[in-house]
Amino acid sequence: MTDDSHLIERKTGSQELFKGHLLHAFRDTVALPDGKQATREYVVHSGAVMIIPLLDDGRVVLERQFRYPVGRVMVEFPAGKLEPGEDPLYCARRELLEETGYSAGEWARAGVLHPVISYSTEFIDIWFARGLVAGERRLDEGEFLEVITATPAELAAWCFDGRVTDAKTLAGALWLQNVTSGAWNLEWRP
Repeated sequence: MTDDSHLIERKTGSQELFKGHLLHAFRDTVALPDGKQATREYVVHSGAVMIIPLLDDGRVVLERQFRYPVGRVMVEFPAGKLEPGEDPLYCARRELLEETGYSAGEWARAGVLHPVISYSTEFIDIWFARGLVAGERRLDEGEFLEVITATPAELAAWCFDGRVTDAKTLAGALWLQNVTSGAWNLEWRP
């Protein structure tokens, strides 16, 4: 095991900067490993899930959605915010159905990613879903998105040419590539 004590910062004080519906921001004072002090501003986030839905014909289900902060329509895997204390698989099932109308017969947890480690506590659980059955979407009030499909090769090309720039979807494309090639194995469950 590696001793990381020479890298660890320790909180000595904290100030709440903002508390909204989605974001909760803080400015902390920390003691650095060399004994000096610094400040760290960050956002506390309850976490999220992302789903990589696999159709029987090999295509994946994606979404096109306008994202206000970047001012453009983005191509993304379905995803959603965890409610406090919510089971990640429950959230994944809920979000897949709400956003795409699909339910899945089997699920596999792939891993976790931290999309912005420099200023957020956010983590995203990555889930694969297969055995998809189409149904009716149940979008949240004020949510507008378009469901699309792509082959893994098309998705990879979109990542390469800059049509896909969303961090979670780029990470999902890496997982998809390795799972479909057989390099990475998943444990499927109903």
